[in-house]
Amino acid sequence: MTSLLIIAVLVLLGIAIWQLTKIFHLTQVGSAANSDSSEIATDKDNSVNGYLMFAFVGFIYIFTIYSLVKWGHLVLGTPASEHGSDYDNLMAISMWLIFTVQTITQFLLHYFSFKYRGKKTRVAYYYADNDKLEFIWTIIPVIVLAGLILYGLYAWTNIMFIDDEKEEALYVEVYAKQFGWEARYAGEDGVLGKSNIRYIEGINTMGVDMSDPNAQDDIPSTVLHLPKGRKVIFKFRSQDVLHSAYFPHFRAQMNVVPGMVTQFGFTPVLTTDEMRLDPGIEQKVANINKIRSKKSVELVANGEAALDPYTFDYLLLCNKICGSSHYNMQMKVIVDTEEDFNKWLSEQKALGTAIKELQESAQEEMPAEEEVPMDDLAHTVELDSTMTTIADSTAVKNK
Repeated sequence: MTSLLIIAVLVLLGIAIWQLTKIFHLTQVGSAANSDSSEIATDKDNSVNGYLMFAFVGFIYIFTIYSLVKWGHLVLGTPASEHGSDYDNLMAISMWLIFTVQTITQFLLHYFSFKYRGKKTRVAYYYADNDKLEFIWTIIPVIVLAGLILYGLYAWTNIMFIDDEKEEALYVEVYAKQFGWEARYAGEDGVLGKSNIRYIEGINTMGVDMSDPNAQDDIPSTVLHLPKGRKVIFKFRSQDVLHSAYFPHFRAQMNVVPGMVTQFGFTPVLTTDEMRLDPGIEQKVANINKIRSKKSVELVANGEAALDPYTFDYLLLCNKICGSSHYNMQMKVIVDTEEDFNKWLSEQKALGTAIKELQESAQEEMPAEEEVPMDDLAHTVELDSTMTTIADSTAVKNK
């Protein structure tokens, strides 16, 4: 904290000296010592600024090319959902249009700034208007943007449309809370039971309403398993603050809002094992493990444990800054074949069953009431009889 205060004081002191220098310079304007100085730009000044314009546009182009070469391999690569290709196509079209327009317009802007730089012999040309030219540079952006918007609406409608009657979708609730995720699968009835934050107690960490018959066979899980080739409809809820469920490799994201249920659906097309064999993913994993190996050498040299090799997994992330541990809010996602998914689901315990077993176990662990031996019981009865006789005698004497 002290270091920050010292830096702030130094910065403010520098600004104060700079301002005092400017004030001093203004007080000297018009004096004999500064009779040759002027605030009016000369032809030389304009030429320097014109060449600097060219230098800047060159920097933009060089840095853009460098960025594509240096960090181009960090893109997500092959989409793992059915709608992912449409999403990537829309993104690619948008980026190529932006890149093309930016390249042309930036060059023209800086070129004309240089060509028509100020000169003493040059007089500005007054050009009132040109309806034809204005129509052209207005209608072209309108057509391009309208096409992008229509294509985007078409893609979004296809992604979000769910026909419950034609497809046997899997319903999964994804529950967000600081700082983790939980999942709940609909049981054999295919319907998720009702839920409310007021019902959170014990192992019922998602607030499922156990009085609802549809909730008895719901299956909770801390790992999100999804079947390949089957539509999965997610129901998102938040326990505390605003979160955002982000599936990067599935090209899916939906806000998770406290007090309401939001929905998103997609169909996985690549299992986890298939994605691990993707050439792009293999290259990324190799690069990550290369970095981890170098880091492990340093850790071992310092007497610490080496890092484990990285293995690719799909992840569910939070894409909203939801608190101090937001960076670590993630959930493992495993995409299986339909057969493996059904096998895994059948091995899971329903929430109703888990709660019932827990209640029965708690009752069994309660200490049983100690039985009184028969001899002690007879002695107690005899003692009570004696005490009663004494009390009766005392009452007679008092009379």
